[in-house]
Amino acid sequence: MQDSTTNVERPDWLDEIRWTDDGLVPAIAQDADNGDILMMAWMNPESLRLSVEEGQAVYWSRSRGKLWRKGESSGHQQVLRDIRLDCDADVILLKVEQKGGIACHTGRRSCFYRTLENGQWVSAEPVLKDPNAIYSSK
Repeated sequence: MQDSTTNVERPDWLDEIRWTDDGLVPAIAQDADNGDILMMAWMNPESLRLSVEEGQAVYWSRSRGKLWRKGESSGHQQVLRDIRLDCDADVILLKVEQKGGIACHTGRRSCFYRTLENGQWVSAEPVLKDPNAIYSSK
């Protein structure tokens, strides 16, 4: 089947995914070595196809309305080791090698760095690198 937006042949396996009405699917990035959950982002059929073709995570930015390759501005790419589809076919799990050890734009290893303590969200993971230093030089 041809993808009408890119004029590229669309692989059949993409049709097995239950996309949202907006044509997206949530994708969870997990460290392939230790199982830590690093982040969640959205993918559309093109970003998922490109991820498979390129061997690195490519997501769909809802705020920017365009594709973004993880690490394109920070250098912290996610190399794909495995891709899994959940039992309901509506969530993607990417098992990745996180380059640079930082997945979050806040300079932390994981986007899930806050924990609920006594009714308040508290930072439980340190900033590994100042985000200004990550993004200012790119």
